[in-house]
Amino acid sequence: MPIRVTVWGEHRHEKKNPKIAEIYPDGMHTTIANHLKKSTDLKVSTATLDEPEHGLTEKKLASTDVLTWWGHIAHGDVKDEIVDRIHQRVLDGMGIIVLHSGHFSKIFRKLMGTTCNLKWREADEKEVLWVTRPGHPIVQGIDDHFIIPKEEMYGEFFDIPEPMETVLISSFAGGEVFRSGVTYTRGAGKIFYFRPGHESYPTYHNKSVLRVIENAVRWAAPAEGSKAITYGNRKLGWLDAK
Repeated sequence: MPIRVTVWGEHRHEKKNPKIAEIYPDGMHTTIANHLKKSTDLKVSTATLDEPEHGLTEKKLASTDVLTWWGHIAHGDVKDEIVDRIHQRVLDGMGIIVLHSGHFSKIFRKLMGTTCNLKWREADEKEVLWVTRPGHPIVQGIDDHFIIPKEEMYGEFFDIPEPMETVLISSFAGGEVFRSGVTYTRGAGKIFYFRPGHESYPTYHNKSVLRVIENAVRWAAPAEGSKAITYGNRKLGWLDAK
């Protein structure tokens, strides 16, 4: 069965800023989705902030194995009940890939339980992303590093819990470093945060960036045949039930 992927994007910058619209004429979410659609094992759809229920109805989320999330200027416009809905789906086993400024989204902060704050600077700086977990599925097909010629700087300290795994770190021309690819689990769901993706740069046209996202989708997908978690009182022991 194909992995069902929903690519969620705020889709506000592209509507307001002509320069960003030149880079992503159909939105960043569409650029990412179009790449993922090239893989026959992925069934890809999109959703955006201004759709009813932000495009994330209960039915939609129930049919999503992995959700990717990009937001920036409208974190506060995301309804709390939708955040709670996504949170529960992650606990139940849906994977989530949080991209760039999504670090400050309601859903990521709820999953992390911290401020998720950091340092930043927009100065057209070269970013070098270094692989720190060779052989990890998320960096499959990636050399020991790759370069983004111009990006926004994110710097430590990044206020997140200690990651389960750090698979990528970034170094910037200004001297800062950053944990740019980190994994977590919450309940039955897998989480990957991936730093690159400032809206005014063509980052989501970068083949290595798209490869990491594609790899992360497969990594975060629930295992085939996995069942819903059950809780509560069990009147019989497992052997007794047999």
